[in-house]
Amino acid sequence: MREGGESKVPIKIVNEQGERRGRFRRKAIKVAAAQSVVLEAVRACHAKMPVQVIPLHRCGGRYAAERLVATCDWPPFARSGVDGFAVRSGDVALASASKPVSLRLIDSVAAGDRAVTPVLPGTAVRIMTGAMVPPDADAVVMLEQTEDAEAGTGAKVSFKAWGKASHSEGAHGTAIEIKVKHTVQKGQNVAQPGEELQAGAALTEVGMMLRPGHVALLGTFGYSDVPVFARPRVGIFATGSELLAVGERLEPGRIRDSNSAMLAAMAEQSGAEAVLLGRLPDELEAVRSALAEAVKKADIIVTTGGVSVGDYDIMAMLMSELPRYDSRMGEPLEPSNSGSLEMEQDLLLFDRVSMRPGSPTSAARIGGKLLFALSGNPGACFVGFELFVRPAILALQGTSHALPTVVQAELLDGFEKGSPHDRYVRARLIEREGRRYAEPLGFVKSSMMASIPAAEGLVLIPSGSQGASAGQLVDVLLLLP
Repeated sequence: MREGGESKVPIKIVNEQGERRGRFRRKAIKVAAAQSVVLEAVRACHAKMPVQVIPLHRCGGRYAAERLVATCDWPPFARSGVDGFAVRSGDVALASASKPVSLRLIDSVAAGDRAVTPVLPGTAVRIMTGAMVPPDADAVVMLEQTEDAEAGTGAKVSFKAWGKASHSEGAHGTAIEIKVKHTVQKGQNVAQPGEELQAGAALTEVGMMLRPGHVALLGTFGYSDVPVFARPRVGIFATGSELLAVGERLEPGRIRDSNSAMLAAMAEQSGAEAVLLGRLPDELEAVRSALAEAVKKADIIVTTGGVSVGDYDIMAMLMSELPRYDSRMGEPLEPSNSGSLEMEQDLLLFDRVSMRPGSPTSAARIGGKLLFALSGNPGACFVGFELFVRPAILALQGTSHALPTVVQAELLDGFEKGSPHDRYVRARLIEREGRRYAEPLGFVKSSMMASIPAAEGLVLIPSGSQGASAGQLVDVLLLLP
C-alpha cells in the first residue's frame, strides 16, 4: 500500500507495441569505457564551470582557473637562513674551536633592514634570520659557532643597546670583536636570489586544487585575489517509498535515507556544492517534472535507488525511454576533443556497468546536464560515486586528472569469490617496511555500510572465477580521507 492507503501498482515499461521493454536487456559497459563516456559528456555539456575571483584566504580547496606565476625571483635578495654573523668565508677558512678567528663587528642587520655596509676583510656584521646579507659577505656563521672576544661566551649583541650610530665601538669606545670557532663554506647559510623560485615560475596550473601551501605561495607573490572555478551544484534525489527522513522514527519495513547525506558529503569533498532535493515518487511523470526543475538548479544530478529490474524501479523506467548513445560501447574510449559525443538531445549514456557492486549504475544527459542514477544499496552507491560522479565533478573544475588514483598493493587476505564482472572491495591500506598491503574489510556486500568509514581504498579484483589470493599484487583505487 502507498502512504495514505492508496494501492501501489507495479510499474510496467512498455513500448508503442505494448511489449515489455529492456530492463533485462541492458548492455554492460566496462568501467574504463563508462568513465571515458562520462568525461567526454562533461566536455560536451559544460566544458568547465564559470570563473570566480575570490579572496586569497578563501581559496583553499578550490580549483585554480588560471596559471599564476611568480612575480619576482624568490628570495628577492640574498637572505640569511640563521641568526649569526655575515662574513667573508676566506676570513674564517682556518677557524677552529682551538684556534678561533677574531673579526671586528661593524654593523647589524635585522629582518626588514636594507643592508648597505660592505663586509670588509677582517670584519663581520651581526645578522638575523631572514635578513638581507650585506655586500661582499658570502656566508653566515651561526651564532652558536662564535663567542664574544672578551666574555668568552656565545656572542650576543643587542641591537637596542648597540644602536645604529656607531656599530664599530662598544659602550666605552672600544672595538667589539667576535671569535669564530668554525669554518664556513662560500654560500653557507645564505639563500641566494631566485634560489627557490625564479620570476615566471608556475605557482598554479588550471585545474589544480589549491592547498594551504599554494595559498602561502600566492600570498608571497602578491595575489590577494585568486581566480578559481565556480563550485558545481550537485542536486541529489533519493527514490523509494520505503525511505524515511533521517530524523523520523523507524517503522516496520522502512529505513532512513542515509545515502542522500553520504552523497552530499562526497560531493562537498570533491569541491562541489550539494543540494538535497528530496525524494522522487514512483511515478514517471512526477519524476520527469522533478528532474526538469532540477536541471535549472544543478550542474549535475544524482539519484540513489530505483535503477535495478524491480517492478518499482522508476529510474530504470526513465532511462529505458531515452535514445541510447552507442559509440564503441564495451570498449575503452579514448578522450575526444572533436565533440564526437552529440549532446543536442537527451541521451542514455549507459545503463549497466560490468562491475560489482553497482552493475545497474546508469548515466544520461537530460536538459543539457549529466544525470547519474546510482544504486540504492549503500556500498554500491558509494562505489558508483567514486568511479563516475566524482570524476565528473572534478572535470567540471578543470582538473586533467579526474579519475581515481590507482596504486598497487599486496593482498593481505584472499578474496575467493569470483565474479563475471570486475569487483571493487573495500580495504584498509597498511605500510610495513616500505611495502604496501591491502586488507579487505568485512561487511562488503553492496547492501552493507558498516565498513565504508574504515575504507581507504577499493581493491580491484578482475573478473574471473578464482577471485584473488593472499599475497597477490592488486590495483587499489585510493579514496579521499
